[in-house]
Amino acid sequence: MIVKQIKLKDFRNYDNLDLKLDSGINIFYGNNAQGKTNIIEAIFMSAIGKSFRTNKDSELIQFGKNSALIDINYENSDREGKINIEISDKKRVKINDIPLKKLSEILGKIYVVLFTPDDINILKGSPSNRRKFLNIMISQLRPLYMFALSEYTNAMNQRNTYLKQIKLENRAEDMLDIWDMKLAELGMKIYSYRKEFIEKISEKIQNVHSKITNNNEKIEIAYNFECKNKQEYIENLRKNRKIDIIKGITSYGVHRDDFYININNNLISAYGSQGQHRTAILSLKISELQIIYDEVGEYPILLLDDFMSELDNERRINLLENINNNQVIITCTDKNFFKGIKSKLYNVQNGKII
Repeated sequence: MIVKQIKLKDFRNYDNLDLKLDSGINIFYGNNAQGKTNIIEAIFMSAIGKSFRTNKDSELIQFGKNSALIDINYENSDREGKINIEISDKKRVKINDIPLKKLSEILGKIYVVLFTPDDINILKGSPSNRRKFLNIMISQLRPLYMFALSEYTNAMNQRNTYLKQIKLENRAEDMLDIWDMKLAELGMKIYSYRKEFIEKISEKIQNVHSKITNNNEKIEIAYNFECKNKQEYIENLRKNRKIDIIKGITSYGVHRDDFYININNNLISAYGSQGQHRTAILSLKISELQIIYDEVGEYPILLLDDFMSELDNERRINLLENINNNQVIITCTDKNFFKGIKSKLYNVQNGKII
């Protein structure tokens, strides 16, 4: 699977860009704030439907302009395709010139795995970072997952509103039963998807990590949420009902779940070194890459946004040894990281590519 061509108009700092990409390793190098990451952001948006850098689409439009355009031509083993995204007062997406009714319909057209320096916060940061990692991976392979996640968020927000009304307006508590049943139904679907993919990662990650660390470390991943069935989910919501009314929020559910990683039986978020965090993230992302290949029979496009600067030379070599079948889009400030590697080089200078 490859992106053959990318066109941008008034996107971030690009006035007009028309660029053909190599099917192998593409390296975009230059000083900071020149527009390197904008290339990766546009490709990521064409796969996921949204940016990994901002929740505000207006920030993607060049200052002083009313809209931005992304055109991507891609190819996989059995077809070619085109993705068009217009960003203005709202986002409009076309696949092969056919407008999409829902943004989620973009999922599954091209597959990506993204590395950024911020990925170290997946393990060091809050559970929301780990849920976001799962959401991006699962949604590419199970588009119905995003629908369930959206419905769950809407139902939880409505429940939270009613919790506040119970406290402030003395509404009837038993009306929460409606929202509890809805949350339990959707929550179990989300739980099932996440449990499935944690198990898939678990099957891959030890072998990957052993290669990266030369068999010096044992890695384990586990899902930190258990619920046997819908009825148990409902019962747990009811147990927390009093405290939920006081706080005005839903305190139990998959919106608070988590996964954790151990290195040599020690929790990495508490006891891992900086190097161990970086190696574990490599293992996690390479496992994601392998899972996507197992699911769709093609390697995803790897997007490496200034990630190589976070790694020592040994880890860079280990990473590159695991991605030789992928199209790779790399941004960096120093192209010398990749001496001796067959690649296509692009020098980025203030929204212009040479």
